[in-house]
Amino acid sequence: MTTIYFVRHAKAALQGGDGALRPLTSQGLRDRELVTAYLNDKGVELVFSSPYTRAIDTVKPFADAHGLPMRLVADFAERKVSGGHWIADFDAYAARQWEDFDYALPDGENLRQVQTRNVNALCALLREHAGRTIAVGSHGTALSTIIHYYDHTFGYAGFCRIQHLMPWIVRFTFVGEQCECIATVDLLAGAQMTVRQCTFDGHGRPCRRESP
Repeated sequence: MTTIYFVRHAKAALQGGDGALRPLTSQGLRDRELVTAYLNDKGVELVFSSPYTRAIDTVKPFADAHGLPMRLVADFAERKVSGGHWIADFDAYAARQWEDFDYALPDGENLRQVQTRNVNALCALLREHAGRTIAVGSHGTALSTIIHYYDHTFGYAGFCRIQHLMPWIVRFTFVGEQCECIATVDLLAGAQMTVRQCTFDGHGRPCRRESP
């Protein structure tokens, strides 16, 4: 079994649009300690990340504390919204993208493209590091498309529910390249963290949801 903890970055500054260099806010710098605390006893052996600063800086303290090198994977980057196009109503734009996976603004990515490159990068990890426990620094939209790939019931409503959860962790367990279980962890819920779990049947269909 291969276990992968995808870590959505902590709160980042708003300036710079969807740019790769947006830093964590002071709150984000504090909240990333929740990520380190959660992962400390999970037996993580390898750490990967999107090349974006906010993703790197969320998982780097954990990697450094355990002497694990961080490997950057370009295909784990967040969705490219556009080539500088101003979006007056971002919620409407996001909703349209979830309704139509092929919709994109000029010079931007549609969700099908985001999903394809992220899932391909994930499958490469599964092939190269089978049986290991891995952490990956990620993003809200990119991670949501990965969840959607394995569980089609996760769509725009699910994306809206996690929109302000930063940091946020999703644990995927695989046998080979078959996803067996997805569990989401709300680190901001306090000492009693909320874990929601979706288990799949032999055909890859969600068959049970639990909220321990």
